Amino acid sequence: MLFFENIALAFSSLRSNMMRTMLTMLGIIIGIGAVICIDTLGNSLTKSVTDTMESSGGNTIYLGLQQKEVETEMTDSGFEFRGPSRRRTISDDDKYSDEMIIDLLEKFPEEIKTIQVNTSLGNGTVKKDSEYAYVSVTGIMPTEFAAGNPPEMLAGSDFDDKAYEEGRAVAMVSDYFCNNLYGGDYEKAIGQSVEVIIGQTFYTFTISGVYKYDTGNNMMAMMSSNTSDYDTTTDMYVPIRNIQEKTHNYGYEQVTIIANAEAVTNQESFMGEIKDELDKYYHNNQYFQPSTFSLSSMFDEFKTLLNSVKAVFAGVAAISLLVGGIGVMNIMLVSISERTREIGTRKALGASNSSIRTQFIVEAMVLCLIGGILGIITGIGLGAGGVKIMSMVSKEEMAAAPSIASIVIAVVFSLIIGVFFGYYPANKAAKMNPIDALRYE
Repeated sequence: MLFFENIALAFSSLRSNMMRTMLTMLGIIIGIGAVICIDTLGNSLTKSVTDTMESSGGNTIYLGLQQKEVETEMTDSGFEFRGPSRRRTISDDDKYSDEMIIDLLEKFPEEIKTIQVNTSLGNGTVKKDSEYAYVSVTGIMPTEFAAGNPPEMLAGSDFDDKAYEEGRAVAMVSDYFCNNLYGGDYEKAIGQSVEVIIGQTFYTFTISGVYKYDTGNNMMAMMSSNTSDYDTTTDMYVPIRNIQEKTHNYGYEQVTIIANAEAVTNQESFMGEIKDELDKYYHNNQYFQPSTFSLSSMFDEFKTLLNSVKAVFAGVAAISLLVGGIGVMNIMLVSISERTREIGTRKALGASNSSIRTQFIVEAMVLCLIGGILGIITGIGLGAGGVKIMSMVSKEEMAAAPSIASIVIAVVFSLIIGVFFGYYPANKAAKMNPIDALRYE
């Protein structure tokens, strides 16, 4: 019998008892739908989080100082020995210097967009009559906003070259700062002198510009999301040399490198090259060595973890496919039992065992394929609904991202289930004795 005639017979048989057919397909629909739904939710969450993390520093490399695990000590008698490290305080000689930063820029002109170093004077308060504003006084280099996201200036301007070179006591403040102290009049704030109280010390700065405080890209804002706008601590940017002169600290414990994504194809390898370049400065340092960290490694670990969790849940959901397959086998056995005389008649008319076997395997495959298609539609619908709920809860726009590969696998898997669980009933039908089948009541 031709293959397409078997398909027509399968549809005819399934239509003859729609309720039983739908109940049989339910296990397949639930299993496939659950797997597709979980895959859609996992892909959407991974894409959303990855995009967010990459936008906040996917090409950023952080340099720090790490204490060596083993120290070399020299006794008074000149005997040298090595032992475990004791906790050390980072001194000025241990910190990164301007010479090291210039060396990195010259060594990797194509790979490095810019290098940023932040030196903080500390968190303080600015008062004006009964009003106040919390600030974090942060020193910046001329290249601070050369790459990445420069702040949007609302009034005034950034520092000029002389302000950086001479370390002038000028500052850029946020719109939050101006809202608190100047009633939101940004132009009025320009040129005003303010005193920042940090501990017991007063520092005076002249406002040269007002920038828009971006809560979306500011880590401090994210950590203090429950704080009112009035009490939010915002950055007060000043030339880094001004802070260095106040603190007499000209080294850097932390350095941020903005890499050129087009030139750096392997960030792990590039971080190794940076570390090798800096090692020549720390080769004779007894206590500290350079360390590198990138958010990209954290991205990879997060995606691996999320994919593992997704695989576990998908595996649990796939168990229902086994239950659905057993249901298919059961209903096929019932169907064969009901159609015993039909099988006997066909065999008496000359139908071969392979024809009978093929007929019932095709019927099982059609049953599972329809269930798989309905399961895919259900899974995509549930996944889209779940993504919309996650978007509402997180207040971030997320797009449903069903995987084409998982849909194709689901279809193929449905057919495999039909063949696997349909073979035993089909083989049983094929081996029937036509005389016994015709006498069956």
